[in-house]
Amino acid sequence: MIKPELPSFTSDPYLRPFLPIIRSRTEKADALERRFAGEGSLCDFANAHEFYGLHRKSSRWIFREYAPKATAIWLVGDFSGWKRMGDFQLHRVDGSDNWALELPGFVLRHGQYYHLEVKWDGGEGIRLPAYVRRVVQNPETGLFAAQVWDPPQPYVWHDAGWKVPERDPLIYEAHIGMAQEAYGIGSYREFRLQVLPRIAKAGYNTLQLMAIMEHPYYGSFGYQVGSFFAASSRFGTPEDLKALVDDAHKAGLSVIMDIVHSHAVSNEVEGIAKQDGTQYIYFHDGERGHHPIWDSMLFDYGRISTLHFLLSNCRFWLDEYHFDGFRFDGVTSMLYSHHGLGFNFTEYAQYFDATVDTDAYIYLCLANRLIHSLRPDAITIAEDVSGMPGLAAPIGEGGVGFDLRMAMGVTEMWGKLLREVSDPNWNIGWMYHELTNKRSDERTVSYVECHDQAMVGGKTVFFEMTGSSIYDSMHRGSQNLLVDRAIALHKMERLATVATAGGGYLNFMGNEFGHPEWIDFPREGNGFSYEHARRQWSLRDNPELRFKELGDFDEAMIHLFGQVPLLLDQPLHLLQSDELGKMLVFARGRFFFLFNFNSTDSHADWQVSVPPGRYLLRLQTDAPVFGGQGRIQEDQLFIPQVREEGGQQLMLLSVYLPVRTAMVLERLPRDPSEPPLSTITIRPSKKVSKRKVSGRKSSKKATDDAKRQTQQKTR
Repeated sequence: MIKPELPSFTSDPYLRPFLPIIRSRTEKADALERRFAGEGSLCDFANAHEFYGLHRKSSRWIFREYAPKATAIWLVGDFSGWKRMGDFQLHRVDGSDNWALELPGFVLRHGQYYHLEVKWDGGEGIRLPAYVRRVVQNPETGLFAAQVWDPPQPYVWHDAGWKVPERDPLIYEAHIGMAQEAYGIGSYREFRLQVLPRIAKAGYNTLQLMAIMEHPYYGSFGYQVGSFFAASSRFGTPEDLKALVDDAHKAGLSVIMDIVHSHAVSNEVEGIAKQDGTQYIYFHDGERGHHPIWDSMLFDYGRISTLHFLLSNCRFWLDEYHFDGFRFDGVTSMLYSHHGLGFNFTEYAQYFDATVDTDAYIYLCLANRLIHSLRPDAITIAEDVSGMPGLAAPIGEGGVGFDLRMAMGVTEMWGKLLREVSDPNWNIGWMYHELTNKRSDERTVSYVECHDQAMVGGKTVFFEMTGSSIYDSMHRGSQNLLVDRAIALHKMERLATVATAGGGYLNFMGNEFGHPEWIDFPREGNGFSYEHARRQWSLRDNPELRFKELGDFDEAMIHLFGQVPLLLDQPLHLLQSDELGKMLVFARGRFFFLFNFNSTDSHADWQVSVPPGRYLLRLQTDAPVFGGQGRIQEDQLFIPQVREEGGQQLMLLSVYLPVRTAMVLERLPRDPSEPPLSTITIRPSKKVSKRKVSGRKSSKKATDDAKRQTQQKTR
């Protein structure tokens, strides 16, 4: 068990007054784990899905349901003519809270539909089993029904031996239903055959799937879950999803899913809101069990039945579908009784006061212990806006144990700059601070935008920058300064974000090539249209459109970071943050990143102090193939110049960075055949030149002169 004395994350002096609370939380998690494990383990406890629900045992079927306050339960379906029949009535097991029914194997057939009809003191109703694994919507009635799932040929996995490689997760966030270009709902099979190859080719190594858990309302984006153990049937069969995960592993991609344990849909017929007529099997009773904004049910993490249900749910998706981990949604809502609504976290005391739901905190500790016990290689990510210390700190140091947390401040920073601040007033120092602002003991996933920013009422970042010009000025021959700016900044924002990330990077499906407009699912308010619930891949593929240039840059960028394992875990070294020149220069590992965010001035001879060596230009945003203007010569090999200053020798690189451009230099290993750098006579470099070299409208002569001044040696 965990017995931290002074874990590294609590070495933060501001946390010292709260060490007793931190230790107390860990001790409570330890005690609960011991209680659940008994003579076994937490993994044994998290196995309720193999007990409850419908299971075929040799030549018989057995069904069990947990319903403490029920007075009678029937299994009703095709097999009973949708009537209550004595042969299909469950019985209470030995006076416990469990109900069971055993049937001959021939009674139930693969594909049949059923539900429960439950009676309780004062009422009755139709219910779906809490642990049901297959739920299908009736196209005529719109109601959901459970389905017997017993295919004659069970799926055979081909990913034996697969483990998540030790690498930075470069995450491609995707939604199965809106992944196709055609109007309608996409399928697991379509995604596997048409979209998965795109993701693999683009260099991403981790696929994050949204909306997998069954949800009755498609427009909820999968965040109003009804059946926690059922993969959404609107996208296909369980075998289709397994084949998708299998093929992703074959392509070298890890697969994680959004897991929604922060709340549940309030529907009673399609969810688990009142299985036995009471609200408190899994949720808080009364007002506390209802989210005031989401109109959903809130789990009571202090109830054993809830913990049994949710921990088993974690294990189920790992075991049954071979997922490699989870992004836990809505962690802030779980952790605080105020759910983070209208609440600013400005003091450490707010992480330890009476508003913290300690039961939820302990559940998250146990969930991470369970997941990493089952799969030491698994990935767990917390979506939390509060900044709760220790969420992504190691379990062995008293932390909650998430591998990473979402760096939600990064996307807020980009949004603020693009919507509220004009380019000349961008503060480079503040930008770098926001890009790198994280606790030293925690790894984070950075992103410019995920699905959230483009939901109804928002826009994709690229659409935010281009406005209506996206409709008529994205042809390669068009001349539009607004589009030029958007294309330049789109690349720079993403490069700066991934280069400063603290462990991982995320992109939402299609945003890498500047997908236009917003996301909206069919609903009454839009005439039940699928116009905005799809991805227009044809924009990415059309060589005449500039969307392709953005997609090609993203592919080159992701491949560059993907080929250096754990680069995003290496320390960052800030070399320059120049407000006047709007220059940002930093190093990470053997890579040096140079950004000119200036909107009017190019820098013809910008000098950067670097270690001795040779520096190869590996990536630059101004290449014509990436929608740039070709002002920077490709494949340059830079050799720093020596300059005496204050009795010391400085090694200086001189670079040419036009308006709104960035470059990545790689420091190469020293060639043994080269003479030592100290024996080479190099003409001292000039002082930094800040004369203006205009952007797109600059003359060819000015551009050529700038190139000649800065190119020391090329291959």
